[in-house]
Amino acid sequence: MAPRGVVAAGHPASAAAGADALRAGGNAVDAAVAAVLTSFVAEPLLTGLGAGGYLLVAPPGESPRLLDFFVATPGRGAAGGPAPMTDVIVTFEGTTQVFQVGAGSCAVYGTPAGVTAAAERFGRMPLAELTAPAARLARAGVRLNAMQAYVFELLHGVVGATPEAAARYTLDGRPPREGELLRDPELADALDLLGAEGAAPFYTGDVAGAVAEEVGARGGVLTRADLAAYRVVDRAPLCVTRGEHEVFSNPPPSAGGARLVRALDHLGAPGREPDAAAIAAALAAGAGDGRSPGSTTHVSVLDADGWACSVTCSNGTGSGVTVPGTGIHLNNMLGEHDLAVPAAVGERLSSAMAPTLVRRGGATELVLGSAGSSRIHAAVLQVLVNVLDRGIAPQEAVAAPRIHVERGNAYAEPGIDVAALEAAGYPVTRFAAPNLFFGGCQVVRRDPATGALDGGADARRCGAVVVA
Repeated sequence: MAPRGVVAAGHPASAAAGADALRAGGNAVDAAVAAVLTSFVAEPLLTGLGAGGYLLVAPPGESPRLLDFFVATPGRGAAGGPAPMTDVIVTFEGTTQVFQVGAGSCAVYGTPAGVTAAAERFGRMPLAELTAPAARLARAGVRLNAMQAYVFELLHGVVGATPEAAARYTLDGRPPREGELLRDPELADALDLLGAEGAAPFYTGDVAGAVAEEVGARGGVLTRADLAAYRVVDRAPLCVTRGEHEVFSNPPPSAGGARLVRALDHLGAPGREPDAAAIAAALAAGAGDGRSPGSTTHVSVLDADGWACSVTCSNGTGSGVTVPGTGIHLNNMLGEHDLAVPAAVGERLSSAMAPTLVRRGGATELVLGSAGSSRIHAAVLQVLVNVLDRGIAPQEAVAAPRIHVERGNAYAEPGIDVAALEAAGYPVTRFAAPNLFFGGCQVVRRDPATGALDGGADARRCGAVVVA
């Protein structure tokens, strides 16, 4: 039988769930939603029901659309300002980032509304059929792979910030280790509720009430009125032409797509292979304002009927605020101060996330996106250049060494021409090995010559590709 499609995701279980949805007759959006829901279980500190994100969808023969379900600024009807936040330092090889956690960092979440809207508007399968596998996995448990164990270690200061989070995400007070089994029955119940009733309980029902009460008791300003007012926003994506291709990505108020478009514009028309210095200059040109969530995951899907879907979700680093009985670990987006742009109550926060797809002649050839905080547009740009300009296959394109440029400094993985960067005037921080600091880019492709479906999964985040 011909393949039904291809899924790339940040965890093998997430990719497998998407592939199962394709085999069950779902389209690329069903597969993406199934993968996202499973990522709540398999990648619990990167995303979840308390997170936000963006879904870029391209139905065959129609213009791409962007569903914005990113977080919004809370405070409707709140008495006073938010509680003080606690600093948490996350150390990567050679560099650190400071995040803030606690109830004062929690913004209005969007993922329950986002996955529900995507399934209802674009999917073929009932939402309950997409939530059920993720719920079963949450009850049975997931054994941590090396990357997820590393993430738990990195973010131990977050999940240890409250007794409730520590009880849910630590074992005997320590980060869980590779190979250990984590079960989450509360999340399983919440996923069943989402499948049965959609997003309503999480915004106007009992779950919303429990969230608002918990955050308010801890001094935060996320209220029931904030949750009731939340809506998914339909946007037209940004589009830039590159040779014969059209590249679509995340529009404002997100900053990620605009960064990518500026960087592509700076590179100019394809036809040459840019060196490290040229990539660095493009990244510097693309840099700009925008929040940069630290714990993020991405799903890319193409199906045999021509549907394409690119989804990026983030919980920030998580706030450490879990709400008993709801399965929710709230985001800390108000504490993500790296390149922060303040927003008024009810408005979307900006983001560095850049779900992206590439079309030629109206047909989608490439779907990609990345995790990686302010490094997202850098990862996406370099994979695009590798595939479109250099003709490299997706897996090789994702595995190739990367650079990032921020505030005049360059960061480089082994294999990058550091001498060229230094000659161009960049102080360089050298990494000893590929690192999740440089993102987690997941890409799928329809080969323009053969029509075959393939993809590339980022080993920096233990990603996986499954052809269904």
